[in-house]
Amino acid sequence: MNSRLKSILTNWRVIMLLIFLVLSLILIQPQIFGNEGVVIRNVAQNSSAAKAGIENPDPHIRPLGYEKIISLNGQPIVDFADYNSIVSQLKENRTLNVETTNGEYVLITTADEAGKVDLGWKLNPAPKSNLRKGLDLEGGTRVLLKPAEEISLADIELTIDSLKQRLNVYGLSDIVVRSASDLSGEKFILIEIAGVTEQEVKDLLSKQGKFEAMIGNETVFQGGKNDITYVCRSADCSGIDPSRGCFSTGDGYGCSFFFSITLAPEAAQRQAQLTSSLSIVTNEGGSYLSQDLVLFLDDKQVDSLRIGSELKGRATTNIQISGSGVGRTQQEAVENTLQEMKRLQTIIITGSLPVKLDIVKIDTISPTLGKEFVNNLFLVGLLAILSVSVVVMIRYRKLKVVIPMILTLLSEMVIVLGFAAMVGWNLDLASLAGIIIIAGTGVDHLIVITDETLRGQAISDWKQKIKNARFIVLGAYLTTVVGVLPLLWAGAGLLKGFALTTIAGISFGVFIARPAFAVIIEKLLKE
Repeated sequence: MNSRLKSILTNWRVIMLLIFLVLSLILIQPQIFGNEGVVIRNVAQNSSAAKAGIENPDPHIRPLGYEKIISLNGQPIVDFADYNSIVSQLKENRTLNVETTNGEYVLITTADEAGKVDLGWKLNPAPKSNLRKGLDLEGGTRVLLKPAEEISLADIELTIDSLKQRLNVYGLSDIVVRSASDLSGEKFILIEIAGVTEQEVKDLLSKQGKFEAMIGNETVFQGGKNDITYVCRSADCSGIDPSRGCFSTGDGYGCSFFFSITLAPEAAQRQAQLTSSLSIVTNEGGSYLSQDLVLFLDDKQVDSLRIGSELKGRATTNIQISGSGVGRTQQEAVENTLQEMKRLQTIIITGSLPVKLDIVKIDTISPTLGKEFVNNLFLVGLLAILSVSVVVMIRYRKLKVVIPMILTLLSEMVIVLGFAAMVGWNLDLASLAGIIIIAGTGVDHLIVITDETLRGQAISDWKQKIKNARFIVLGAYLTTVVGVLPLLWAGAGLLKGFALTTIAGISFGVFIARPAFAVIIEKLLKE
């Protein structure tokens, strides 16, 4: 038996399966002993937390990398009960010392309209792994939008940028906004927002998206074609500022950007009138007017730009807007600067959305219901594995067939979950249904391999029988993939998770797990 086990473990197909399993577990990083505490999921703009320097988590960060709150005013935070106990005793306009896994901050507490202390962040229980939960499992609202008229792909992308900017302005960074289409070619925009209600989403999407540039309390121009006739986005009049370029900041690098906009004559005249009475100040080697041009979106400030002294009292229609970005390296600074430039261009272009959007469908799922979905899916998965075990045991009556088969199915599930953690998939109900389908197809393939191997006992041509089994499995695999591919686009992309999970899962099964099973079952059954 020891020699047979050694023969199995030294086979390259089995070794490859074990390597994939280990890598998957490393990617998932299951917290076997728990991961207690609360983590920061959102930070609202201009809130106490934002002013203290706490940033929204990067959308691409893995769940276990979220910033965790360690203590408030020196008192440790183990769970939400600890957090609520401390926050409930806070008063407005008091200092709060916050220690997190990323550093220490000092917040000045503020209160909402009801007089309740509002620190401007959204907290979640600390995740137990790097698997991302989709909207169906975490709770939130999904909105399917359809343009009221036929638009190009470029306009779709511009609309998506506008929606992201609008939602981010309201402190909603835990969002997914992407384009989708159905099998007939109709274009849609799919928005998923965790932790908000259906009415809140309707209010956000129904807002006009008013953009204003103000000097003092006076409006200079508004977003849209009435005041801004052109925003340059081409390389000849936008990009990294050639006169300033990039520079070292001590902690890293900074770069300057510029882009040109063209004002309508009426907006240019308003600018001349408002700047004529401003004084000129010299700062950082340049001359500027005493007041900045402040940008607002839906009455919320999003940026502030300095006005060159040469524009004082001039009704010019051509304006160059400049700004900067920073990064740890020069390349990162360039990328961040160009991203900031694109953000400002989007704001100016899309004070209002470039196309009217109709709400086709809204689904709201509570976090409690999402938790029930998870529990039910685990129960269904467990029952499926037990059912398979019973049927296979009745069919073969050999534990040395049943145990490798069940372990192979479990390994396929672990590998596809590891892949999901690596690429950052949001696991929703459709994705988890795909995993159950993987188990179903896996049983079929493993039974084919086992039957061909058992037939090989009588014929003694083991290699040929294993090849026959692999040919059957490969044919079934290709048929399944071709059948699932249309689901990537069916239903405006709502079944994309199911299709991707199914294709990835059966691919790992056919090329990694099931060949290893063929080796194991051959070694165990061969006398």
